[in-house]
Amino acid sequence: MTLYLAIAWPLVTYVAIGWIIRAAMLLVLLRRSFAPGAAIAWLGIVFLHPYIGLALYLSLGESRLGPGRIAHHNRLLERYAIAEPLNSPAVELTESTLAFSRLARKVGRMPVVGGNQIEFFTDSSVMVDRLAADIRSASSSVHLLYYILAGDASGQRIIDALRATAARGVTCRVLLDAFASRSAFRPDGFAAVLRKSGVQVVPALPTSTLRRRDLRNHRKLAIIDNACAYAGSQNLINPDYGGKRGGPWVDCSARFTGPVIGEFAAVFASDWAFETNQELDVPAPAALPPMAGGMQMQVVPTGPASAGESYRRVFLGAITSAQKQLTLTTPYFVPDDATLVALKIAADRGVAVRLIVPQRSDNPIVASAGRSHYSGLLEAGVAIFQYQPGLIHTKLVTVDDTVAVFGSANLDVRSFHLNFELSTLLFGNQVTARLLAIQQSYIADSIPLDARQWAERSILAKYADSAVSLISPLL
Repeated sequence: MTLYLAIAWPLVTYVAIGWIIRAAMLLVLLRRSFAPGAAIAWLGIVFLHPYIGLALYLSLGESRLGPGRIAHHNRLLERYAIAEPLNSPAVELTESTLAFSRLARKVGRMPVVGGNQIEFFTDSSVMVDRLAADIRSASSSVHLLYYILAGDASGQRIIDALRATAARGVTCRVLLDAFASRSAFRPDGFAAVLRKSGVQVVPALPTSTLRRRDLRNHRKLAIIDNACAYAGSQNLINPDYGGKRGGPWVDCSARFTGPVIGEFAAVFASDWAFETNQELDVPAPAALPPMAGGMQMQVVPTGPASAGESYRRVFLGAITSAQKQLTLTTPYFVPDDATLVALKIAADRGVAVRLIVPQRSDNPIVASAGRSHYSGLLEAGVAIFQYQPGLIHTKLVTVDDTVAVFGSANLDVRSFHLNFELSTLLFGNQVTARLLAIQQSYIADSIPLDARQWAERSILAKYADSAVSLISPLL
């Protein structure tokens, strides 16, 4: 009997605690405003193994920034929000793009501003060289906010330029994602070298047990003298990303000039203050001189501080505003139910919907989750193109010939709800045509998926993708 009790009591306790965890997690998940798919996925994991489920949820389930951090972040958003200029160019937009810009303003707290110019870069090396040259010519300030700044050849060109510029007395501030750029902050990393040269280097979202550990600042932004800015999909790293699967990575970035710099400056200032408590003064867009023949733009920062900042709202707005064509370029495609329905409805309305994704991804699990949705999209009339030469890393949506969404956000759950992202809406036929031409070049280097051939894939491949799709709300 003694031996029986010695064995039975620990087992009973283990099982009882497991059911307590299940019951508690059920209440937590009902309280949280999860999408139904995510809630069901978490319940499945917790009920399958409560101890593992609880551990995963504590690490990945809470999207909070930590006690007090959300309030602090929202205060900064209000501090750097930009009022609608008196001479707002929004009245010049078409009816559909005007509605879209209103939605984006509500999400990102920034209006449409006119008088801007843009130069696109589809060659990573050219973009790095141009950015390094602008840094070296800076006279007052250099502000960099990047997901990745590496110590390889590409990154070193930027590091050398920062050191030389700081040596001349120019204020240089660098904000890097603490996880993706973690090598920079090691004892032998280049952050220490930059600091010795007078560059202020700060990690963004350093790991804390008080918040979800995989919240990331995924933005890519450089501002020089509040006179020009760089934004887009490109990190400051070699195109092979250190030999990662699927390379070389193919990006598209841009150099901006004009009043829109004031909106970019506000994004950097709010992120800098969020990590350092140092609040910077930024120029209002209305105080910056417009460029002759310039175009209308709108910066849209999104992040996990509140549901209202969701990039998904911006993306769904783009889909619903499309009348003729909708072309999507993304390296990671893990849509939620609302996104899938919106894409299918767009195709049903007669919109020519085209999706450009890499044939070979650096993340097989994420790619598998995306593939599980291809059959339904193909049946609805969505054309899917798999890019061949490398990993297409451009994040771009073009809508008709009127507006484009250009920036750092992927079409996946992470960018929709978890990452701090930076998108820019570009309005007008001319700029949309330029970006459509870039997307057309991607399509020319892609293989279109055939619905019948895709349906004839092996049973094993179909089951594998379907199995992974069960956890896609959590990816």
